Amino acid sequence: MNTSEFNKRFAALRREAIACDFTRLNDIQLCSVLATEGPLLLLAGAGSGKTTVLTSRIENLIKYGYGSDSDFVPQGATEDDIDFLERYVSAFSSASPLQSSVTADSGTKDSIDDDDRLRMQHLCSLDPVPPWRIIAITFTNKAAAEMKQRLDRALGTSAKDIWAMTFHSACARILRQDIDRLGYERSFTIYDMSDTGSLMKRILKDMDIDEKIMSPRTALSYISHAKGEMVFAEDYMQQMEARGEMRERMVAKIYVEYESRLKAANALDFDDLLLLAVRLLMDNKDILEQYQRRFRYVLIDEYQDTNKLQYRLAAALAGGHGNICVVGDDDQSIYKFRGATIENILNFEKRFKDAKVIRLEQNYRSTGYILSASNDVIRKNIDRKGKELWTVNERGKKPELHLVEDERAEAQFVADSIVDSVANGRQWHEHAILYRMNAQSNQLETAFKRAGIPYRVLGGTGFYERAEIKDMLAYLCAIHNPKDDARLLRIINKPARGIGNTSVSRLVELSGRLGCSLFEGIYESQKDESLRSAAGRLHQFADMLVDLRDAAETLPLDELYELLLNRSGYIKMLEERDTNENISRLENVYEMKTNILNYMKEHEDDGSLFGFLSETALYTDSDRDDTDTDHVNLMTMHSAKGLEFDTVFIIGAEEGVFPSSMATYSTAEIEEERRLCYVAMTRAMKRLYFIRAKQRTLFGKTVSAQVSRFIGEISKENIDYIDSYHGYGNSFSKIDYQDEDDNVASTGVRSFEYASRTQQGAASLAPDTKPLVSISPIEIPEYRKGDTVVHTSFGRGIILNIQPSGNDALMEVAFEESGTKRLMRNSVARYLRID
Repeated sequence: MNTSEFNKRFAALRREAIACDFTRLNDIQLCSVLATEGPLLLLAGAGSGKTTVLTSRIENLIKYGYGSDSDFVPQGATEDDIDFLERYVSAFSSASPLQSSVTADSGTKDSIDDDDRLRMQHLCSLDPVPPWRIIAITFTNKAAAEMKQRLDRALGTSAKDIWAMTFHSACARILRQDIDRLGYERSFTIYDMSDTGSLMKRILKDMDIDEKIMSPRTALSYISHAKGEMVFAEDYMQQMEARGEMRERMVAKIYVEYESRLKAANALDFDDLLLLAVRLLMDNKDILEQYQRRFRYVLIDEYQDTNKLQYRLAAALAGGHGNICVVGDDDQSIYKFRGATIENILNFEKRFKDAKVIRLEQNYRSTGYILSASNDVIRKNIDRKGKELWTVNERGKKPELHLVEDERAEAQFVADSIVDSVANGRQWHEHAILYRMNAQSNQLETAFKRAGIPYRVLGGTGFYERAEIKDMLAYLCAIHNPKDDARLLRIINKPARGIGNTSVSRLVELSGRLGCSLFEGIYESQKDESLRSAAGRLHQFADMLVDLRDAAETLPLDELYELLLNRSGYIKMLEERDTNENISRLENVYEMKTNILNYMKEHEDDGSLFGFLSETALYTDSDRDDTDTDHVNLMTMHSAKGLEFDTVFIIGAEEGVFPSSMATYSTAEIEEERRLCYVAMTRAMKRLYFIRAKQRTLFGKTVSAQVSRFIGEISKENIDYIDSYHGYGNSFSKIDYQDEDDNVASTGVRSFEYASRTQQGAASLAPDTKPLVSISPIEIPEYRKGDTVVHTSFGRGIILNIQPSGNDALMEVAFEESGTKRLMRNSVARYLRID
């Protein structure tokens, strides 16, 4: 063959040989992995395996560089090399999606030995990428940890050098090296939401601003929005002064004071990590060029959730080589309230010249009917790039809409359905209830407690929110950075060391006059008449921190922590108060050491106090997911993103609840609500239920509810309407009505008829409606202490005690396999029989 044919053949075989390493991928996923050069947008639908694609792409870059995306043929390539590659590809012919015209038949995959693999890698590699030249940014520590684990399995120890981390972690690392260019010390502290809230409360108090006029949360929200728009405090002040609005000028003054105090404490909030990292790169060309040279490939996950600052950071880092790959789904952009800008993903091709777009539409999670219903809903949005999820999974059962009387009946229906599901072999944790507002969990929790159903509300108090853990982190932060006034104030008299509120207030006043930190003020306290009596105790506290700070220079982190527990007196305080609450707190304080040890194992080269504090400061509720306990999951739809469950219940499928009443006057807001519906629906793997109440009480008001417009957008072929009205609320002898009142037509919702689940009502059901078996009134068995009973899900047990409670009774039942549970008699009667 001539040179042109040879080069073309060699390049094609090289691509096919590389593809043999990724036979687990489908065709579109493989194309995404092999297209290494230039800007690339991967539109990854829900459940399409985007994490697999991301990690496989990194594996390809490290092993083969740009070999799969180039026609370049190195000098010295021979006909013998082509013959070898043909034989190699042929051995994988049964698994290689890119198998083309190879006809050689020289063995099987098992016939390839280590020498063959090494020769293949040598022939196919073009400038393999050192791991440290790749940055892969995710949004949560949990996602980053999963990526690291997969890369570690694929690549071994070299994977540790990849910058696989969150936006905030990446920015913290960048700032740690060069933040002194911005006038900060490199030993800066990161304030979490609790810290910034406490700081803001003090600022408002000092500025004599009533929290009824401006709450700390509201002030911080204004400031966060300004930082997200890359508006610094002094610039914000000028803008607000020009507008002349009193409230805006107030916010501006608060913002200036907030930044001043953060700077004085050498501290940053979460927004500062992004804002100052971008500023550092924009204002220092040498630092920007350093990172642009370093990162040959930039990968960004969940790109639809990025804000303006995150876009600027990603674009800046990719400005050197132009190799940026973003993965996201415009149909899952649901975080506008956090500052996410859907335009980042919609305008990707405009912002990055010659960008490629690949759609990942094959879903591996859900059944066919669930995907068809989800496509029906999201197709109504106009502001989207467009894609259609499909699956080779079974069609499964259709999603169902259930009509109930009110929110109490809704909760009982969900509880009964889950108990029946568990009785048929499912686990508790395979069920999730999703709602639009946190307040909707109230009745669910009540019903679950009464029925003994184990549950967890995602977003509840996590490990790092517990007071004792906050205290220990405050100690560690103060050791690392004594200028951190917020942390110092938390621990200065904890445990009690005779430094009262009056002394603390005088210390704050003294430090303010001297223009120094509280720590520095302590060493000036003997000179102040008002503090002379407390000066000795203050000095002892400060000296302890100095000693611990010195010890931190030489001791491993776990030994430093042990020393802190003893020197601070914190353990002694908890041990002296021998209560169940303090025993639990003591266990938590010791459990903190487990986290430190795990951190040290994961960061053998840099198990520093700064690194540990930075990592713990960046945790979110979803990162602290407890997967060890079997429980039903309750959460908002926003919290559910990225998760999946066998069975999903979407409650409150009503106008004004979902979609939210605040969204009904804006097309853009309705489209975001619709994306939220799409996210909620695609969490379900096998069963999907919508529940709609005829009336609902929220925030003390009872209103008649209309069915959500999103239900009407699902074609009748993809959903079943079921009247669960009887048995879940007041009993009616006859129901046969046209639903959705006349004004529902204006919302574009298709009307349908409900009827009773009785035999008489079955005849009047719409053709696509399937009646359930009629539920007769529940007879409460005469349970007695000592009775042997059988529970639908918990199995066999003995009633230990029955305590009357109004028209009900609290029963304590010891189950053989599930342990002892406390159940309300009336609520469990439907699943608890006397044996």
